[in-house]
Amino acid sequence: MHFTSLASLDHSEGTVQLHANNGTSNDLILHPAPNPNDPNDPLRWPRWKKHVCFASVCAFTFLANFGIGGLAPAFYGLSLQFEKTQTETSALLLWPILTFGLFNFLWVPLANYFGKRPVFVFCSLLLCVCYLWGALAQSFRSLLWSNIIGAFAGSSTEALGAAIVNDLYFLHERGNLMGVYMNSISGGNTIGPLICGFIITSYSWRVHKWLSFALTAVNFLVVLFLCPETRYARSDAASPATSSAPSLESVPIDGRDVEKSAKTALHDTQLPKRSFMQDLSLWSGVPKHTNLLSLFLRPFPMIVYPAVIFSFLGYAVSLAWVVAINILNSFVLQAPPYNWKPSINGLINIPGLVGNLFGAWAGGWLVDKYSDYRSKKNAGVFEPETRLHLLIIPAIIVPAGCLAFGYGVAQTLHWTALFFGYVNADALLLVNGLKNVVAFGFLYGVVPWVTKSGYVDSFGTQAGVFVAIMALAIPLSLYGAKLRHKSAQWRIVLQ
Repeated sequence: MHFTSLASLDHSEGTVQLHANNGTSNDLILHPAPNPNDPNDPLRWPRWKKHVCFASVCAFTFLANFGIGGLAPAFYGLSLQFEKTQTETSALLLWPILTFGLFNFLWVPLANYFGKRPVFVFCSLLLCVCYLWGALAQSFRSLLWSNIIGAFAGSSTEALGAAIVNDLYFLHERGNLMGVYMNSISGGNTIGPLICGFIITSYSWRVHKWLSFALTAVNFLVVLFLCPETRYARSDAASPATSSAPSLESVPIDGRDVEKSAKTALHDTQLPKRSFMQDLSLWSGVPKHTNLLSLFLRPFPMIVYPAVIFSFLGYAVSLAWVVAINILNSFVLQAPPYNWKPSINGLINIPGLVGNLFGAWAGGWLVDKYSDYRSKKNAGVFEPETRLHLLIIPAIIVPAGCLAFGYGVAQTLHWTALFFGYVNADALLLVNGLKNVVAFGFLYGVVPWVTKSGYVDSFGTQAGVFVAIMALAIPLSLYGAKLRHKSAQWRIVLQ
């Protein structure tokens, strides 16, 4: 094992030529370039095959949050059924959140070493079993552990989902798809409680667990039979083509003809295409020039990169406040003076769903279009810092949501104030990282904090913290290129 720098692994340092210099509308350059000799390259898979894999990852991520976080409207009833306090009941969500974060560090190196498919298949099956366990649980402890182990399984795709997007899609497609993927993470925490609220009013919380089990079982079958291994050893030979090779370089902006263009490239030798049965294999070999220990240790030094620090802090505080509202709202709205039924309580997640959709659009499609526009203005060169410009949107509306919810509860305002706060708190869907670990630390103390200081002070402080973190985007936007160049020389990447 030895340390190297990002510059030695990626000479672009994040700056790539996304468009040719001729300025035409069809001058998009593919990054990374597909291998014209290998039909098994995931970048050359048919669109339907890519989309099925991506949809199954999104479904798994959605269901991991749907079955665990979706139980929030039942917390008030569960506290009465099992004779637990508000803080004790919130453990049904707090400890799974920590598990979601911690075990990313287990699944990612295992997937990089043994392949993403065996990890994905195993975790899909384990999540299915945990939801069956939760549906049959007869004690609070049993229900809690079913959630924790379910989160252990579900934690795999919180990080692997983004890696699979990188495996299947080109650079110009990833922002939009990451918006969809991040929407599936937050969607489980908004659609889940919305559905659960009606279910527990008409039936019981167990029916919600049975529904989660059935949906997860269906997705497990999709993963087992329709999701091949996406890990691919991409050599330096598959670098972006020059302008003399338009079949690999220039494709329509929507990417519909990417596979066709790659297949028509003029190369002599084509590797054999794997059969359907070969695609079902759970074994794809292990890397020759690395070991499992180095893969486990590799992520930790990267915490010093400015982009990583900003990403996980921004998403961690956003996640913490969304989940805090999720935990607290049933104790607020199902108690006097609101006295809502669980089915009506679940409706607070409708504005959260609106926030998810807006965040996916702003953080995905809009950022992609803005980055594409900026790259054309920059002689076709894509600069990663352009993606930070649109953080002005959540920097305004997320703090407004925190203040609206805090004041709304403290002053017993009309329920629309609470709903407005939930829309805005879900608007940031731009980054992923070590969010769950930081979020757990916050959420572990949020109930005592609110009890001691009140909703106004606690949520007002949260709004201020978020604005301070978003303000870090200003120096990153102005000096990001210099920071990238400097940090790319740091020899902290373990090989």
